[in-house]
Amino acid sequence: MLIYNAKIHTMAGAAIPEGSVRVREGKIKTVSSGKLPQLPDETVLDLHGAGLYPGFIDAHTHLGMWEDGLTFEGDDGNEETDPVSPQLRAVDAINPMDRCFSEALAAGVTTVVTGPGSADPIGGQLAAVKTFGTRIDDMIVKAPLAIKMALGENPKTVYHGKNETPSTRMATASLIRSELFKARRYLEDLERSETDEETDPPDFDMKCEALLPALRREIEVHFHAHRADDIYTAIRIGKEFNLNYVVVHGTEGYLIADGLRQDHVRVLSGPILCDRSKPELKNLTPASPGMLAKKGILTAIITDHPVTPIQYLPLCAALAVREGMDPSEALSAITVNPARICGIDSRVGTIEEGKDADLTVFDTDPLRLESKPLCVIAGGQVVFGGDALCAK
Repeated sequence: MLIYNAKIHTMAGAAIPEGSVRVREGKIKTVSSGKLPQLPDETVLDLHGAGLYPGFIDAHTHLGMWEDGLTFEGDDGNEETDPVSPQLRAVDAINPMDRCFSEALAAGVTTVVTGPGSADPIGGQLAAVKTFGTRIDDMIVKAPLAIKMALGENPKTVYHGKNETPSTRMATASLIRSELFKARRYLEDLERSETDEETDPPDFDMKCEALLPALRREIEVHFHAHRADDIYTAIRIGKEFNLNYVVVHGTEGYLIADGLRQDHVRVLSGPILCDRSKPELKNLTPASPGMLAKKGILTAIITDHPVTPIQYLPLCAALAVREGMDPSEALSAITVNPARICGIDSRVGTIEEGKDADLTVFDTDPLRLESKPLCVIAGGQVVFGGDALCAK
């Protein structure tokens, strides 16, 4: 595919006012100013000056885990029978046939992080997946991407109702810490057995095995935390175990922004287009992403789908702009920033040579309320729109 007459918003530097992008085998082969010569049998898209953007990224959703229009039958996001379940894998529950995948794609959202909810202190393994496809194994960008851990009200609410642990914030943190200590000891015994012939390896423990990549910093830990004190608990645990951690939601993060900046905390901010449905959301404001970004905190905007439907990710970014966020920062918050925060920026988030050819076309500012993509390209193929662009 050859795309030309495009204003290319690479999100990796200055925009290219009139440029071309060549796509080969699902990857971006060339990014150039001016018009590249057409090669034989090459599909051509003339954007007539429209804007070309990277596919949008939502770094925290439950897409395919709570299926649209269903209740218990489609609820596969919270186990709620075991508060410590790092071995659970999102890829075993995601239903890519959920119609919300196609709604995401039509809105230009081509990559999401999805996985377990926040009922359990350790809920399972998150996955980064594409929104196009019918078989989850073929849609994976990275799995596992992170271990989901949750602080604050949600675990308390679930297990208090069962008269089980945890029913306090102390117990929630204790369960997380206890499992991490256990996994760290398991790792030490495993490594010792590999260097000492007289030492037997520990008995296989699937929960510990699931946490080893996090302890080795091969994958991230995503801490669900809204309230300021819960955010600091996430930081405390992250430091104790030298985790590569990210704060998800960070609703009161703007109140402690200087502390977050001091500890180089990355925040997946949102949802901001929702009600204050529980006490720990009392300080929710759509101005939060902008305030975090102004403090130099690497910030992405998320929908927490289905809390805010996935197709409204650009609308959430627009709302953040209305509340004071710099427009370029808001656009970064749904493209390059989530890719960097989640460690998948080698594949997505910018328009650069070698990246996945996931692209969106807009003839207006994509953060305007009335904006819709003219065309969405995923994996190097036109998957939505494109007729007006003279594809041939």
